[in-house]
Amino acid sequence: MHSFAQTNIHLFNQLRSEGYSNTDITCIRDAYQLTIQVFTGAFRASGKTFIAHLVSTASILASLHVPVKVVAAGLLHATYTHGDLGDGSKGISDTRREQVKGAVSKEIEEYLARYAALSWNKETIPVIFQHFDTLDSIDRDILLVGLANELEEYLDLGILYCGNFKHQQYINYESHLIVDLAQKLGFLPLAVQLKNSFKEVSSAQIPTELCNQNGQDVSFRIAPKSYQKQLLLTFRHLLNKPLRLSSAIFRKVRNLGSPIYMKPKFPVVNKSE
Repeated sequence: MHSFAQTNIHLFNQLRSEGYSNTDITCIRDAYQLTIQVFTGAFRASGKTFIAHLVSTASILASLHVPVKVVAAGLLHATYTHGDLGDGSKGISDTRREQVKGAVSKEIEEYLARYAALSWNKETIPVIFQHFDTLDSIDRDILLVGLANELEEYLDLGILYCGNFKHQQYINYESHLIVDLAQKLGFLPLAVQLKNSFKEVSSAQIPTELCNQNGQDVSFRIAPKSYQKQLLLTFRHLLNKPLRLSSAIFRKVRNLGSPIYMKPKFPVVNKSE
């Protein structure tokens, strides 16, 4: 079982040993500062801190010697889907994008927006594989971040600790195609790690008492008891709940016609920038 960084210090030391420049490491430091703001009190369904998951994803990417912008994207990949930017909402908006751009570069923020628009499930994975040759360089980087995230879910058997709900979601994925996608990207070590991790999880047995101890099927957030949600955000959340549900249904229906990427709600950014 390969051990990747799960703390900022471990990641910084890894980057130094992998030959990343001081400028590169400073970029990751800045990305980490945003990470700890956006994912304070956030946990995976297994009870693992969300920050540890993000740092480990970045560590996997760093081990592949990819450009620092891709490592930073790995560190922040769930910003729009699971991060708390202080407005009580999720997803992408012009305001949220500008807020993120104030902390990281425009290029890294575009990666995060692209990642949030990526449709990744058992229906879309075969389509992504089939259309691999049509993906541009940025899309391939986003796919690589997705594969690193996938590996991180399995490396420490973490997916088994999430409980049956999330595990069932993952075991329905086309795992052989995920391995093949890593090979198509030119990262054979990643392909081998994915294959070995899938095999290890399929044969491992975790005591049921240790699985999903918090009773949460998906990622969740716990604020300190001394913290209190702002009244305005609570009111907005209640008003938006029916809207979010209808939007989720609409996206699923729309996504049937566009299986690789969901049509983004934000203006399309020129990929050549």
